[in-house]
Amino acid sequence: MENLQEFMLLFRMEPSNEEPTAEQLQEMGQQWGTFIGTIAMQGKLVSTHQLGFEGVQVNHDHQTQDGFVIANQQMIAGNMVLKAESIEVATEWAKKCPILFMGGTVEVRNVMPMN
Repeated sequence: MENLQEFMLLFRMEPSNEEPTAEQLQEMGQQWGTFIGTIAMQGKLVSTHQLGFEGVQVNHDHQTQDGFVIANQQMIAGNMVLKAESIEVATEWAKKCPILFMGGTVEVRNVMPMN
């Protein structure tokens, strides 16, 4: 039996005010469907989420600020948790992510259970 670990892929991209065309949205949807579907068909998909554009930041002193963090000119656009044999295998999956074709990046992190 395979010894699988969980890894989170964090999808980052530059915020943009440009609306994609209907054609671009359809193509992106197909690319994401293929990417996620391929992982799911192998039984290695745990979860995936696309993040919206509404957010609130809560600071250590409980002060709040509307919006989300943009670091290095990128925001987190979504995430995926998958099962893989190693971080190297998870990274190979990340290299196939459609966000890379949109100029974004993928960060691969191991997931540690909270005790």
